[in-house]
Amino acid sequence: MLLGYVTAILPELTLEENLSFAAQTGYDCLEVMCWPPGKAERRYAGVTHIDISKLDTEETDRIKALQKKYGVSISALGYYPNPLTADEAEAKVYTDHLLALIDASVVLGINCVTTFVGRDKDQTIEAQWPRFLATWRPIVSYAEERGVRIGIENCPMRFTKDEWPGGTNLAVSPAIWEQMWADIPNANWGLNYDPSHFILQHMDYTLPFRNYPERMIHVHAKDARIDIDKRNHHGIFSHPNLWHTPKIPGLGDVDWGRFIGYLRETGYDGAVCVEVEDRTFEGALELRKAALVQSYLHLCQFVN
Repeated sequence: MLLGYVTAILPELTLEENLSFAAQTGYDCLEVMCWPPGKAERRYAGVTHIDISKLDTEETDRIKALQKKYGVSISALGYYPNPLTADEAEAKVYTDHLLALIDASVVLGINCVTTFVGRDKDQTIEAQWPRFLATWRPIVSYAEERGVRIGIENCPMRFTKDEWPGGTNLAVSPAIWEQMWADIPNANWGLNYDPSHFILQHMDYTLPFRNYPERMIHVHAKDARIDIDKRNHHGIFSHPNLWHTPKIPGLGDVDWGRFIGYLRETGYDGAVCVEVEDRTFEGALELRKAALVQSYLHLCQFVN
């Protein structure tokens, strides 16, 4: 099992600087953000540590050499847009980049892409299911033909006014995953599983990898804290930001010893990448670096 971090939290550092910091801290790998260069559409988005539009032979060789130099691998190429947004022209921009990212992962020898399936927030799941299939069947098949695995994060994406009422990601529960995999049964796609999103939904965060071990493509290490008094005051149907707070590992409600213990028992031997969205540690670069150091020191008790 490899311990890493998601590079989105250090956007001002270059890829080499991230690899160097990871090596100094003790991390084994990085999930590297590969958004098209441009303005971020939301927090933690729009980060480009590898610009795949410039991935010629020289750049490919440089990236491979940097991994060897620092002894830190790239676990996945990450890109988290909404491929099912209501604006189909916008959605095509996202799916086109996903296909290009699949090709880039092959060229770099990484063969793993992490992303969202997306959702039209104003439609029911049933109403948009045909569009989901029309969008994702060809993407998954394209990746399968090239030996690339796709890990879908399970974040509900219902945290801002622009994401309500339905959120912008379908893949939030086992019931939906099972339907996804039944209709698109290709073995090369599964989860980029984040337990914090099950804390939010009051679900057992160890069940996904216990029940679907073959669908564990990649894992995020992010924690979350539920303020019981605030939840009791507002109710679970209120905006989750009123009673739910993302935290770094060890400062929330995930029991990481239990989590990693069960994960090991399933035979998972891939990447577990820290994702920092803890606002206590936002701001100065050194504070964000400190969050990654503290997360490493907590998780390395269980991942080595």
